[in-house]
Amino acid sequence: MIYYKTEEEIKLIKESSLLVAKTHAEVARFIKPGVSTLDLDKVAEEFIRDHGGIPAFKGYGGFPNTLCVSPNEQVVHGIPNTNPLKSGTILSLDCGVKMNGFYGDSAFTYEVGEIHKDIRNLLRVTRESLYKGIEVAIAGNRIGDIGYAVQKYAENHGFSVVRELVGHGLGKSLHESPEVPNYGKRGRGVKLNEGLVIAIEPMINMGSKEVVQLDDGWTIHTRDLKPSAHFEHTIVVRKGKAEILSSFDFIDEVLKNKN
Repeated sequence: MIYYKTEEEIKLIKESSLLVAKTHAEVARFIKPGVSTLDLDKVAEEFIRDHGGIPAFKGYGGFPNTLCVSPNEQVVHGIPNTNPLKSGTILSLDCGVKMNGFYGDSAFTYEVGEIHKDIRNLLRVTRESLYKGIEVAIAGNRIGDIGYAVQKYAENHGFSVVRELVGHGLGKSLHESPEVPNYGKRGRGVKLNEGLVIAIEPMINMGSKEVVQLDDGWTIHTRDLKPSAHFEHTIVVRKGKAEILSSFDFIDEVLKNKN
C-alpha cells in the first residue's frame, strides 16, 4: 500500500527532515582523525533529543545506536564503536529522526582528513547521481526512471551500483512502499504521483557491485573491500520538479568553515 501525503503531512516530514540535516551538520563539526564513531553517535542523539526529536534508528529492528556509521568499504548499517577514525577514511553517516509522528531520513559521506583524489571523485559522482535521480522524480514518471538516472550516471563514471539495498517511501513509518532501487529501466515500475514522499539513496561502489553482510547482522560491506559512498535525500514528488525535504546546506556550510 502506497500512502500519498497531504500538504500538512509533508510539512511535518520536512520538519523532521530538517532536524536530520541539522543533526548531520552538528556531527560534521566533530569529524576528524582520532574521534570515534561512538563519540559522533552521542553527539547526534543528544542533538536530536534536545530539539524535540527521537532517534529513528535506535532500537529499530534491534539496531543499537542513533547513527549508522559506515567507513570505507562499509556500504551501510555500520554500528558505532570506540575505534579512532584515521585520516584518509571516508565515512557514510545515515541518520533518521521521528518528530510529531513523522520520519525524516538522510545520509551523507564525509571525508576524514586528506583522502585520495580517486575516492573524492567517488563521493562527487555519488552525490551528483542522487540529484540525477531527484531530477526525474516528478509526477507522471516511474520508479524505474529514478533508478535508470542514478545507474547511468554512476556507471558512465566507471563506478558500480549496489543492488541489494534500495531507497524507500517514508512518513508515519520509516520504511514504506514503494522501494526505490538505484538501478532500473525507464518507464518501468510504480507511477510517481504528487504527494509521494520517498528517500532516494544511491550506494555507489568503486569496485564491483557485490556486497556481503558481517556476522553482526547489520554491517554491509563491499565484497572486494573497495570503498563505497552513500548520499540520501527525502523528497516529495511534485509536477515538473521534486521538492527536497532534507538539506545538505547546513553540512556544506560547516565543512566550508572547517577547511
